[in-house]
Amino acid sequence: MILDKLLSNLSVEVEPFALCRIADGWRLRLPSPPVPMLHFVMEGEGAIGGRTGPPQPVAPSWFAVVPPGGRHSLQSGEPIEHEVQIDPPPDGSPVCQLTGGSGADGNFIVACGLVTVRYGPSFDLFDHLTDVLITDLSRIPQVGTAFDGILAEQAGLDVGSTAVTKALMTQCLVHFFRTIGSSGSLPWLDALDDPRLGRAIDRILEDPSVHHTVESLAEAASMSRSTFAERFTAAFGRPPMALVLQVRMQHAAELLRRAGTLSLDEIAAQCGYSSRSHFSAAFRKHHGAPPAEFRTQTE
Repeated sequence: MILDKLLSNLSVEVEPFALCRIADGWRLRLPSPPVPMLHFVMEGEGAIGGRTGPPQPVAPSWFAVVPPGGRHSLQSGEPIEHEVQIDPPPDGSPVCQLTGGSGADGNFIVACGLVTVRYGPSFDLFDHLTDVLITDLSRIPQVGTAFDGILAEQAGLDVGSTAVTKALMTQCLVHFFRTIGSSGSLPWLDALDDPRLGRAIDRILEDPSVHHTVESLAEAASMSRSTFAERFTAAFGRPPMALVLQVRMQHAAELLRRAGTLSLDEIAAQCGYSSRSHFSAAFRKHHGAPPAEFRTQTE
């Protein structure tokens, strides 16, 4: 099953978390994150506001994902009489403290952090998210325990903390994807219930060096070309070949970062390009720099 494969091969990167403490009657407005931002309610009750609609109530062990570029807010109690704008996002010491009102009075406590979640180096699992996605994980005590561990690891910075943090966050994310299921919030997740689309996605993700066409992917999905293209675009927010390109370019970036002994010709071949010049042009257009320069910048 393709979802099992995705969840078994998650690539997770976790930035240092902030701990937000918000007193009754206060709102904390947070900046637009450059990558998905996760919120996990550690204590108390409050609400999370997104781009549209009223703030949504949350309670302990509720989990929220904010899409890149999504301004959002955390608030506690009614009426809201005070507001704090946090801009730009904090950096510095791990697990920094952000407060709305007196820190001692902050009875709504939320862990907030930037997290990138991909299938291997390729498919970003929150790519098609348009607004804050919230779900109740209070029936899964392992998630609360894992977040306690994440904050402890980031505060202590012991040897191996990065590896432990990634493992704990991966556990939380698997529970999250299991829980939201076919909710309509992530169309690609709903699409994987259709084994035909699942077969096409599996082909794209399995080997970026394969020469795919819309016709070959439609054949793998046992659909007509037009039906496949329409359903794929509706589910993944882009045409099939656009996802093929994204997977290839992300795979190329990963090879340039980590496989220092591979030549550009070898990397081009592993990403489905028979011509180094065509590969370099596509890479520059996608990443904003030619492959050689990108490799130097990330060394």
